[in-house]
Amino acid sequence: MNYIEVFRDPKVAKGLIAEINHAVQSGRKYHLMEFCGGHTHAIHRYGITGLLPAEIKMIHGPGCPVCVLPVARVDQAIFLSLQPNVIFCSYADMLRVPGTDQDSLLKAKARGADVRMIYSSEDALRLAKENPDKKVIFFAIGFETTTPPTAVALDKALKLGLNNFFVFCNHVLTPIAMEAILSDEVKIDGFVGPSHVSIVIGSDAYHDVATRFAKPVVIAGFEPLDVLQSIVMLIQMINRDEVGVKNQYTRAVTPQGNIFAQQLIAEYLELRDSFEWRGLGFIPKSALKIKDKYAQFDAEVVFDIPIIKGQEHKACACPDILRGVKEPKDCKLFGVACTPEQPMGACMVSSEGACAAHYQYQGVSA
Repeated sequence: MNYIEVFRDPKVAKGLIAEINHAVQSGRKYHLMEFCGGHTHAIHRYGITGLLPAEIKMIHGPGCPVCVLPVARVDQAIFLSLQPNVIFCSYADMLRVPGTDQDSLLKAKARGADVRMIYSSEDALRLAKENPDKKVIFFAIGFETTTPPTAVALDKALKLGLNNFFVFCNHVLTPIAMEAILSDEVKIDGFVGPSHVSIVIGSDAYHDVATRFAKPVVIAGFEPLDVLQSIVMLIQMINRDEVGVKNQYTRAVTPQGNIFAQQLIAEYLELRDSFEWRGLGFIPKSALKIKDKYAQFDAEVVFDIPIIKGQEHKACACPDILRGVKEPKDCKLFGVACTPEQPMGACMVSSEGACAAHYQYQGVSA
C-alpha cells in the first residue's frame, strides 16, 4: 500500500502541476491524446483535467479494446455462440456490448446459448479439457497486452492435443491505430502512450509513427503522478519542437519490450491484410490472425461465419468519441438513454470506456 501511495502523493502532485503551469507558453494550445482507456479513467478518477491549465486539452483516444471492436465482429460472436454444441467464452465486458439492434452475448445466453464469462485464456482451456464433447470457442480481444495469453493458449492447446478448442481472434495493434488517428482531422500535438501495451512491445515500437508524423510520445504509467509527469515531459517536448519517444514508465517498460512474448506471438499469429475498427473503419495491417498452419484452432476457418455488416445505434456517438472528434457529453444518449446499467454503445459498457469514465467520475473532473 505504501508503494502505491508514493505515486499518489498530493505534495508531489502540486509540484508537478506547478511545473506544468510554468512550462505552458502563453497563447499556445496543447492537444494531448491519452491513447489508453486506463489513462482515461485515471485522469477522471483523480480529477486531473480540472487541475490542468486551460491551454491543455486532453483528448480521449481509441485505447479501449472492447470499444474499438466493430459491431460486425460482435454480431459474428453472437452467431458463433448460438451454434450447436458450442461453449462460447468471453470476458465480462464483452457480454454486454451491443451488436446490431442492441443484441448482445448476454441476450444470446438468455435465448439458450452456452455463453460463459471467463477471467483468462486459461479458463477457456480448462473448459475445453473438462468438456471434450463440446466445441469451446475463446473470444480473444484486445491490444498487444492481451495477445500473449492467446498465443500461450494456442501453444498449450497444440501440446495437449485439444481438438475441441477454438479461438475467434480479434487482437489489434496500437502503433497502427495511432497512425490512423493522426491521418484523421483531429488535432493532436502529442500522445500519452499506453503502459501495459508498451511492456510487451517496448517503447521503440512507437519511433516510426512519432518520426513520420513529427509528434512526441511519452509512455506513461497509470498512477496520477505518472500521468502528471508525462504531461510535463510532453509539454517540454512540444515547446522544443522535439519529435520522438520518451519513457516515463521506466519501472516497467524497456525499449525492446518482452522479447519472449513477442516471439510466442510471432509463432502463432500473423498480420491481417485489413481489419475494421469502430470509428476508424478498415485499417490495413492493424490486427492479427491465427497462422494457416494452426488453422485447426481458428474459429473463422472451422465455422461457417457469415459476412455481416453491423449497424451501430444511429444516435450513439461512440465511433466519434473513439476518434477524438467528440466527447461523451456531446452524445445525445449520454447519461439519459445510455447509462452503465443500460448501455447503448460500447464506450459506456467497458470498464476502460471514455463514456463509462465520464459517467462514473462526473463532478470529479472539470
